[in-house]
Amino acid sequence: MKILRFIGKLLTAVALAFLLALAVTGFGPIYRFPGPQPFTGKDIFNPYAALDTTQGWKRANFHTHTRVSGPWPMNECPRWPDYTDSVYRVLGYDIVTFSNHNEITTHPYDTALQVNVYEHGYNIPKFHKLVFGSPKVIHWDPLLPLLASQKQFQLDYLGRSSDFIQMNHPYRVLFNSKRHMERLSGYQIMELDTSISTENEYWDWALSWGHYSFGLANDDLHYPDKHWKIAIRCNFLQVPSGRYEDLKKTLLTGCYYAMRVPDYGNGDWEEKIARNHCLPQVTWIGLEGDTACIRLSEKADSIRVNGQDHATLALVQDTDHMAYTFKADDPFARFTAFFPGGEVIYSNPFARYDASAEDFPGQHHATPTVSWLLTILYNLLVLALVIALVRAIVSLFRRRR
Repeated sequence: MKILRFIGKLLTAVALAFLLALAVTGFGPIYRFPGPQPFTGKDIFNPYAALDTTQGWKRANFHTHTRVSGPWPMNECPRWPDYTDSVYRVLGYDIVTFSNHNEITTHPYDTALQVNVYEHGYNIPKFHKLVFGSPKVIHWDPLLPLLASQKQFQLDYLGRSSDFIQMNHPYRVLFNSKRHMERLSGYQIMELDTSISTENEYWDWALSWGHYSFGLANDDLHYPDKHWKIAIRCNFLQVPSGRYEDLKKTLLTGCYYAMRVPDYGNGDWEEKIARNHCLPQVTWIGLEGDTACIRLSEKADSIRVNGQDHATLALVQDTDHMAYTFKADDPFARFTAFFPGGEVIYSNPFARYDASAEDFPGQHHATPTVSWLLTILYNLLVLALVIALVRAIVSLFRRRR
């Protein structure tokens, strides 16, 4: 009985300590979020204004995990950066950046290609972000960010010491909701595509609320030896090199498109490699007056235009091109092209704005503000919970003595 009581007290202490950790990391501000602010203006933002058809596209993956220094569980990946990079190069990739969890990884062989990027987040729901251009890792992270305010504070806090942020796999974040996606801001890139859907509706929820962002599709790679894990998503950029300053400029101006790629060969690496070198591509994309246009290297089964509230604005079939003329009440429009082989191309959004006052759509929209009254009340509640948990732990050990 004594042993059972001891085990019971020990498990209770562990549970209380876990709850205490959740509570201690839960302090933070409570925001008032502005309502929807759909894109408006007499002009249409063209993310492909800098397109140079003679330059060609460079293929890239930005969300890549590798082995790092240190013991398990710091290592969730079996291969070092140089090996992972070599596999991507064979598959036709020009640019690979290493985004390990809470660690800035040194480029394995060329310091000129160093990109300071890491995946931020220890939290249980997996609200993760890629943080670009930060000189150091920010380790602070609420362990259970259930509130939109907790997520917003993370984005604001990380944004102060970085160049830009990508919101990672929003479709996999536990307790995420349309309401959160509509309210959050402070990121510049949305990670696209899911293993089961090409809809990217969460992107449209945010765009419809007035939060403009570009889109990247990445492998989120952990196992380069598993054929079904690597080269299934990628991005094609109009960028002169893989140097960070070139990447930064392109990623923040939008001259790129994202892509889903099938697992060619289903284990036959020779077929996978060969077919990854002859993917369908965008040959031209841009704006002609108030008409957004796209041309492809081969026929797609269909090309769709999505807009406000994830509505389908237009659809064409069995074609290698499409044009969509903005209507007066269209805040934004983006292309998705579906190919017979299973490939899917996602364009960045064209959106209304005022070119004389804004560099990009929604630049001067109202942003979340801190509600000091709600912040004080919320943090007092968290403090009371922390005190109660500490007392419970102390009381537990006093009874034990």
